[in-house]
Amino acid sequence: MKTNDVIFQTATKVIVFIIILYSWHLFFSGHYTPGGGFIGGLMTSGALVLLLLAYDIKTAVNILPFDYIKMAATGLLIAVLTGIGSFFFDVPFLTHTFSYVELPVLGETALATAVLFDLGVYLVVIGVTMTIIQTIGETE
Repeated sequence: MKTNDVIFQTATKVIVFIIILYSWHLFFSGHYTPGGGFIGGLMTSGALVLLLLAYDIKTAVNILPFDYIKMAATGLLIAVLTGIGSFFFDVPFLTHTFSYVELPVLGETALATAVLFDLGVYLVVIGVTMTIIQTIGETE
């Protein structure tokens, strides 16, 4: 029987939100400073594991009904397609480029194709990590 951890569950709601916001910051800042898809994915997985600890697996699956295996496969597909895209421009595999775009609120912003690759890595890390954690948790 699971104990009623009201304080832990209430704190988890706030902490998970903060961790996910920070993981997005690490994801988007990873092109110019240390960070990126891998560490952002690990931070997001850490937040999701905290949800699994505060609640049981059934409740966490109801809160976030994702198929993590499909998430990992989608991320891998995005990462591979980003690399293959370089062949269409006759440059080496995984060569990335960037351009400056004028966005309405943000002004002139650099958009890099490395963001797509990092998105793939982000999804693969979350998918694989959460699949492993949930598989271990379900066996107990």
